[in-house]
Amino acid sequence: MKQGRKQLSMRAALVVLLALGQVTGCAMSGGGPVAQAIDDATISAGVRTALAGDQALKLADIAVETEQGVVQLSGFVSSADSVAAAASVARTVKGVKSVRNDLRLK
Repeated sequence: MKQGRKQLSMRAALVVLLALGQVTGCAMSGGGPVAQAIDDATISAGVRTALAGDQALKLADIAVETEQGVVQLSGFVSSADSVAAAASVARTVKGVKSVRNDLRLK
């Protein structure tokens, strides 16, 4: 009985590892929607981190969305300089192809 559970656990672990290998393989090869979604999420996180690191923008209400490397900034900032600065900061993040700046003044 104990050995049967061990074999079942080993088989389950093998299935999980194979599934993870498939997802990781797609992400690393640059192919497929899973890889793109991971890349886009990574880019969005990088942009959010960069914006939070900028003293002038860290308290701004800026939403970040990314699709196929195109970053969209939306929300509200306090000045026209902040609108330009946010786009400039977003462009510095690795993987950003372009920035669509839909920020508005408060």
